[in-house]
Amino acid sequence: MAKILISPSKYVQGAGELKNLGSYAAVHGKSALALITASGRKRVGAAVESGFAKAGVDLHFEEFHGECSKNEVRRLVALLEEKGCDMVIGIGGGKTLDTAKAVGYYTKKPVLICPTIASTDAPCSALSVLYTDDGVFEEYLFLPANPNLVLMDTEVIAASPVRLTVAGIGDALATYYEARACLRSGATNCAGGKPSLAAMALAELCRDTLLSDGFKAVLALQEKAVTPAVEKIVEANTLLSGLGFESAGLAGAHAIHNGLTVLPECHHMYHGEKVAFGTITQLVLENVEEEELEEIVSFCIQVGLPVTLKQLGVEEVTDEKLMQVAQAACAEDDTLHNMPFEVTPESVCAALKAADACGRYYLSLYQD
Repeated sequence: MAKILISPSKYVQGAGELKNLGSYAAVHGKSALALITASGRKRVGAAVESGFAKAGVDLHFEEFHGECSKNEVRRLVALLEEKGCDMVIGIGGGKTLDTAKAVGYYTKKPVLICPTIASTDAPCSALSVLYTDDGVFEEYLFLPANPNLVLMDTEVIAASPVRLTVAGIGDALATYYEARACLRSGATNCAGGKPSLAAMALAELCRDTLLSDGFKAVLALQEKAVTPAVEKIVEANTLLSGLGFESAGLAGAHAIHNGLTVLPECHHMYHGEKVAFGTITQLVLENVEEEELEEIVSFCIQVGLPVTLKQLGVEEVTDEKLMQVAQAACAEDDTLHNMPFEVTPESVCAALKAADACGRYYLSLYQD
C-alpha cells in the first residue's frame, strides 16, 4: 500500500492576519460567501471587510444558523449559487468551518477556513461532521480535498477563552502517540494509505512543541498576550496535529474519547479534554515506561487538562459505567483496533481504572 500525506493548499498564521484575508481570497475569484455567527461578525467583521474592499473582492456575509446539518448546507448551497459567488469562507468555530467545507464540496468551489479558536486539529482536515437540525450526530462527510486555505489570526485566538486553546493542546497531545501506534501496527491512515516519514516527523514535532511551549503559552494566554510560545502552540494544535492525525492515523486516545461520550456526566467537557484522558489511558494500555507516563500526566496537570474521571465530571465511578465506555471504545469500526495488539472491553476497562488511579496519584503530589 502506498504512503499518502494530505494537507491544505496553503496555511497562514500570524497576529492580525484576518485583515489580509481579502488578498488571499483574490486568488480564487471576485466574490465570496462568508459564513459567520452574529457574535463573530461583531468581533472580526470590520477587519475582514476592510481587507476585501482593499483587495477588490465582493464579500457577502451570511449568518450561520448554528448546526452543520444537511438542511443548513442545502440553504447555503442555494444562496451561494444565487449570488454567483466564486468561493465559500468559514469564519468561527468547528461547525461553521465544517459547514463551509460541505458547501464548497457540493458547489465545487474553493474553501477558505478561518478558525477563531484553536481548540481542535480539525480545520486542516478533509472532513465535515454532519448533525441533524437538533444537533444530534448524523454522519461523517469525507471530502476529496483539504481546504484551499487555512488562516489563523493569533490575535483573535488569544482573545478567546484560554480553556479552548488548552483543549486544543489535549487534542494535539494524542497525535504522536496514536501515530506511533499506527506505525507499529501497520494501520491505514485517514488518507487511505500508510504513514510517510513526513507525517511521523510532524507528529513527533507536535508532541515536542507542546511539551516545550505549552505551559508558557497558557500563562501568556491568561494575559491575552501573543508570544512566540503562543504562536508555536497554535501551529501545533492546528497544523502539526491536523496533518499528523490525518496522514499518520488515529488509534486508542480518540476511540476512548468516543467511549466517554456515552456518559452524560462528560457531555460538558470539550473534545480535547476527553482526548487527553484517552491519551493517558492509551499509554496505560501500551504499558509504557513509567517516565513517559509521568511526563504526560504531569504535563496535563500543569496546563490544566483533566487527568481523572472526576475531573471529567464522573463523580461516581462504577464498573458498569467504565464497561459502557470500554465497549463503546471497542466498537468494530473505531480506531482502537489500530493499536498494535488485541484490545478487548475488559482490557480497556482495566486501563481506564489504572489511568484514573495514576491521575489521582500525580494530582495529589501537585496539590501537596
